[in-house]
Amino acid sequence: MKKLLLFTLAVVLVAGVDLYAQNDDKAKKILDEMSATYKDIPAFNANFVNRLENKVEGLDEDFSGEITIMGNKYHLKVGDQEIYNNGETVWTYLKESNEVNIDYYYPEDGDMSPSNIFNAYKEGYKYRFIEQKQKGSRKVNVVELQPEAGTDNFDQFIKIKLEIFDDTNTLASWQIYDKVGNVYSYTITGFNPNLKADSDMFEFDPSEYPGVEIIDLR
Repeated sequence: MKKLLLFTLAVVLVAGVDLYAQNDDKAKKILDEMSATYKDIPAFNANFVNRLENKVEGLDEDFSGEITIMGNKYHLKVGDQEIYNNGETVWTYLKESNEVNIDYYYPEDGDMSPSNIFNAYKEGYKYRFIEQKQKGSRKVNVVELQPEAGTDNFDQFIKIKLEIFDDTNTLASWQIYDKVGNVYSYTITGFNPNLKADSDMFEFDPSEYPGVEIIDLR
């Protein structure tokens, strides 16, 4: 379940009634400004709290995580897993079993990677502006995304709700709803847009994990 959470840092859901017949110009402006903001940041680090809820199954659990992003590369730490992605190869390290799975990175497969959430709306999604509301001392703009019929995400997800800070055009939180009743919530608790990063941060180094079992799936 946690592995699914990691790779759904950015996907979207669909309701029974189509409320997204046309894309909302206001929503597009907000999303475009968010995308441009992240594009202008060379590298950044964010801390977040992830919560999984499913009222039917009685699930309610949360855990914290951290992600570092530079371009299409990312290093994600969450629960007992670490994921390294250098834009070509993905290493998934499992702390409990001290093993790492290695595979190719296939962004074209529709997998919404953490480094692409800021651009996900640009293809295969409808979107609309919901409201502007107060979040603490700041204002956030709430935008909903819905995957279009015929896409991979349409079969799995219902919608995604983004809360975007009005003053910085950065994400405050987002919620992902899937078709089996799960709601994945991500809340940003810390954000550093001035990170100095290098490519080594996004590649798994087995020498740092003595005795690690390497499972190469390529």
